[in-house]
Amino acid sequence: MDVVKLDIPDVLLLTPRVFPDDRGFFLESWNARTWREATGLDTTFVQDNHSRSARGVVRGLHYQVRHAQGKLVRVVAGEIFDVAVDLRRSSPTFGRWVGAALSAENHRQLWIPAGFAHAFMALSESADVLYKASDYYDREAERSIRWDDPELGIAWPSDEASALSDKDERGVSFREAETYP
Repeated sequence: MDVVKLDIPDVLLLTPRVFPDDRGFFLESWNARTWREATGLDTTFVQDNHSRSARGVVRGLHYQVRHAQGKLVRVVAGEIFDVAVDLRRSSPTFGRWVGAALSAENHRQLWIPAGFAHAFMALSESADVLYKASDYYDREAERSIRWDDPELGIAWPSDEASALSDKDERGVSFREAETYP
């Protein structure tokens, strides 16, 4: 597994070894030992999630104020632009974001540690996104920041979201958002 630290070094872009042949390909999407050796992290995942989104759909920026979740995100069909925003006030990268294109073709995965908000925009006609979470979903603790907040200045591939959930429509500005110590 190839591991690249992004401009926010706690956010990792991972590319697994892919073994193609005339039948298709094989890759190992998760192995605790390989993860630990490649990243130095000993992460326990408790929940797997799967979403499908049409082109232009934006999901996020989501996070939980209690039971903060680390997320390992990958795409099994289509392509997305995936984003992490540092919400840790004690971090030198507080309020900064990083993003990466993830697709079924490039097999990349993005590690977003606890303490970050997460969002993505579907770039293909349809995108199936799978992600592992390090803590359980907690509806009462979930929060949403506006995906297009001008203070964050995320450079999305498009300025238009084709569809937002009601929760994301009600997202607060970064300035109003609850953050982590």
